[in-house]
Amino acid sequence: MKHATISLCLLSVLVGACADSGAGYTPILDGQPTAAFQADLSACQALARDQRQFDQETAGATLLGASAGALLGAADDDADAVGGAIAGAVAGGVAGAVNASERRESIVVDCLRGRGYRVVG
Repeated sequence: MKHATISLCLLSVLVGACADSGAGYTPILDGQPTAAFQADLSACQALARDQRQFDQETAGATLLGASAGALLGAADDDADAVGGAIAGAVAGGVAGAVNASERRESIVVDCLRGRGYRVVG
């Protein structure tokens, strides 16, 4: 049980560390950036960083993964529910963090496009 507690604590740290990932994205522009680009980029990155619902969705994915893993682990004769919960939590947490990161990058890109920049990626 001690290993399970340590693993879940490490998962919390990992997911927390990924909380703002994607918000610091600097996209590639088609053409030279204007003098106001850095200010606009900073504003768009701040907008992406402030979207805390992505962090809640990541926590939900972690919990859902842990629940599914525990059920699968309990149903398997060779596994246990705690091990399944840990594996499911890790899988759900990582998937949620990647999704949140991609959505924050998309916010930065869309925000810059809305300000008139030709963003290619």
